[in-house]
Amino acid sequence: MLTKKVRCVRPAGARWVAGWAGIVCAALLVTACSSGSAPAAPASSQASAALAAKTAARAYLAEGQDIRGALLYRPACQSGCPISGDSTAILATMAWRTWSAGQAVGTGTYELDGCNPDCAAGPVYKVPAVVTLSHPVKVCSSAGTRWVWTEASFRFPHGLPKALRGGNAPLNPWVFSSVISAARHSCAS
Repeated sequence: MLTKKVRCVRPAGARWVAGWAGIVCAALLVTACSSGSAPAAPASSQASAALAAKTAARAYLAEGQDIRGALLYRPACQSGCPISGDSTAILATMAWRTWSAGQAVGTGTYELDGCNPDCAAGPVYKVPAVVTLSHPVKVCSSAGTRWVWTEASFRFPHGLPKALRGGNAPLNPWVFSSVISAARHSCAS
């Protein structure tokens, strides 16, 4: 049997080490975000949400997934807030229970174009939904730095209409890959 004396770290010392580890981790994340060649990784989204919560006062919804367009903060969406670039997915009459730098949760209506026979002529389904926005990323512009949501998850308390089930079901969760890509390019020097 192998025996060895183990030195115990005092709780205050452990907190000090954990604090510095957090600072180093944040510094590495900031460095990676400022590098134009760093690829986005799913594992970094939790770290970016934590960094956003500590460093940013607000996160925004990019209307139509366009970071150069309207950035919406706690939008009521009375006349609709497109979350797709082609307006086939729209949030309407939203009431946000929470809206922090790391996550937003609200209830309202998710208006989905059935696109049958095509999106121009397809019916629009108005589905009650609980919407969770998450995984903010840093967007850089001449107006300053902002954090923008890159993922929407939906819960449908009354279910989905038959036409939107199975292979026709909306993406859930929906990762806004165009926002992630545009954000990465916006912060490249």
